[in-house]
Amino acid sequence: MTTEFAGKVALVTGGSRGIGLAIARQLARGGADVAISYGSRVGPAEEAVAEFRALGRKAICVQCDVASQEQVDELVRRTRDELGPIDHLAHCGAISNTATHMELDFERWREMIDCNLHGAFRVVWAVKDEMLARKSGSMVLISSVAALRPRARQIHYATAKAGVIAMARCCAEAFAPSGVRINCVAPGLIETELLHVLTNAHIQGIVDQTPMGRVGTPEEVAEMVCFLLSDRASFTTGQCMLACGGRVTVP
Repeated sequence: MTTEFAGKVALVTGGSRGIGLAIARQLARGGADVAISYGSRVGPAEEAVAEFRALGRKAICVQCDVASQEQVDELVRRTRDELGPIDHLAHCGAISNTATHMELDFERWREMIDCNLHGAFRVVWAVKDEMLARKSGSMVLISSVAALRPRARQIHYATAKAGVIAMARCCAEAFAPSGVRINCVAPGLIETELLHVLTNAHIQGIVDQTPMGRVGTPEEVAEMVCFLLSDRASFTTGQCMLACGGRVTVP
């Protein structure tokens, strides 16, 4: 275990499972006190908190729907009150589904945009002012390769995730004079619960399009996120890093 996050407070939305849990776990192992949010299942969140406390860290879990401003504000308030000022934000809280253009109506569009794009805005806006006042802090927002390589059944999802990248790039320029950094990570196909709703044929089709020829792990995404959150990336802001096994390449 390292100590690069010793004495720091990290907030990880969607931190009770999948990529979010891997990020929270790595931050805790690196010395950070960690707050995680969860959706509807408290059990995995409580197990994660117990794991982090066993490492000697302070840790809390808070139920939060990022589509609710009130719940986001409560998440941030409790993190500050119980752990201290937030030094690092990893925003993973999101939803994912697909729809053909015939199936996609405004309600499904609105739900996706409100959670995945407006949710990112709510969380960033809830933590940014304190970071800017302290002239210190780093954020990473989880996007998706769908933002860069969208497909016909991802109209709503890809649009929301592309918006997250654009927002982060604008914020990076705005926040940089105050020493606050913000970046994105865009994962490809990762071994999470989401994978289990896909058919084997669908998974194999994506793997066949991936030069590395396999599915990624949450830990591999977490490594990239924690690098960007850390002082090792102190001169990096406004970037979107890909963790997709070479499936998407951009200049």
